[in-house]
Amino acid sequence: MTKAWQFIADCLRTELSEYGELLRLFEEQQRSLFNREPDAVLHYADEIEAQAYRLSESRTRRETAVAEFATNVGQASTSSLRSLLPHIEVDARPLLEALIDEVNALLHRVRRTSRHNQTLLARTVELHRETVQQLRPQAFTKTYSSGGRLAVTTSLPTSTLRATG
Repeated sequence: MTKAWQFIADCLRTELSEYGELLRLFEEQQRSLFNREPDAVLHYADEIEAQAYRLSESRTRRETAVAEFATNVGQASTSSLRSLLPHIEVDARPLLEALIDEVNALLHRVRRTSRHNQTLLARTVELHRETVQQLRPQAFTKTYSSGGRLAVTTSLPTSTLRATG
């Protein structure tokens, strides 16, 4: 079983690294938002998407390793790694517990930073739209859907919107 827990630990380290990189990219994007650098914000959006894909792959690899380990020790393949710790050598448990805790902590930081960036981006778009509406109010039409949602449509050509943004 030594090889199994070592491989799982390596998978957790890789996943931890991928979460760290994703967090770094979100923080860079946030800096670009505050510095009003739209090209950099878009650049980071592409990098974030690619990093999220790499993270998903490393997470899948770790989940597969844990499922195989669970099956090998006679547990359900859907068992969590934490519930499988009693089946791992006593000396290796603290390492795996620390890695699990660190992955979970980074996951929460990534989620919080992601939500914050989404809020900032949404507010930026909203402010941009409001500014354009003040400059050319006749070009916007407000309507309500049957569900009561407000929809704003514009008769502005796309190039006009780009030029102001």
